[in-house]
Amino acid sequence: MENSRSVPLLKKWIIAFRPWALPASTMPVVFGTSLAVVIGKAHFALIPFLLALVGMIVLHSAANMLSDVFDFRRGLDRDVTPVSGAIVRGWLSARQVAAGSAVLFIIGAAIGLYLISATGRTLLIIGALGLAIGVFYTALKYHALGDLAVFLDFGLLGSLGAWVVQTRQFSWIPVIWTVPMAMLVVAILHANNWRDSISDRERRVTTVAALLGDRGSLFYYGLLLFGSMAFVAGLIFLPRFVAARTAAMPPTFLVIVLALPRALSLWARARRRHAPRQPMDFIILDGATANYNLLFGLLCTAAVWLEFIVSKL
Repeated sequence: MENSRSVPLLKKWIIAFRPWALPASTMPVVFGTSLAVVIGKAHFALIPFLLALVGMIVLHSAANMLSDVFDFRRGLDRDVTPVSGAIVRGWLSARQVAAGSAVLFIIGAAIGLYLISATGRTLLIIGALGLAIGVFYTALKYHALGDLAVFLDFGLLGSLGAWVVQTRQFSWIPVIWTVPMAMLVVAILHANNWRDSISDRERRVTTVAALLGDRGSLFYYGLLLFGSMAFVAGLIFLPRFVAARTAAMPPTFLVIVLALPRALSLWARARRRHAPRQPMDFIILDGATANYNLLFGLLCTAAVWLEFIVSKL
């Protein structure tokens, strides 16, 4: 492990933010904004978009840091992995990271209040719910509600909030269309909890992975991984299955099949968890899943803009 004194202060805090996880929260903002402009016919507002993006980054980092503090104090995180935060590495104390988290929550809330003042009451409800989930995320995670928390905060609410910032109106489209991406965010968390399920049970922490056990966790991971693609296919080919006809996705979303080889690779890693080809394959499955989520989100966003181009032809 790198000596704390030799590590620049900026690097310590960057690691504390866990930047590798940020695409999980930022992609819904980019996707929701794209939907608002292309599908919602909103005039793109650059400054509100940037503020929404920065606000999400700040609040996600704050939640990550607070979670690290509670996990360390509870004895859950003691071994250093490639995706570990600064506390486990011995670079920052739990008290320092807790203070940093509080500062980031205040900054994020301030950004949210500004956007609410410019946007309206709908964003207030979305923002208040998202902030509450972020603050109490660790408690939710310890009682098998972490999956639901990230599904909402770093999936549906992020996309819906970005839509409202641009359109100033509520719509079910960003909620329904972001479900596949939200499923993959859950897959990231599940991969992490699956790896730690034995130590979590020993310390009386209940996660979905701990409840399902090893074989159940494999099935659940596969459901999240491939179910996200199935959901998109359903919205393309079975438009009457959803409540609103306007929720049907355009065929351009078939571009997500380009991500299938990566999904199959992740599935192979998960299946070989007891005899991995590389020692770290299962240990860093959460980070690999986060990279896949980024690819999937970029393809979904590209599909929105391809629809825009096709509609202009």
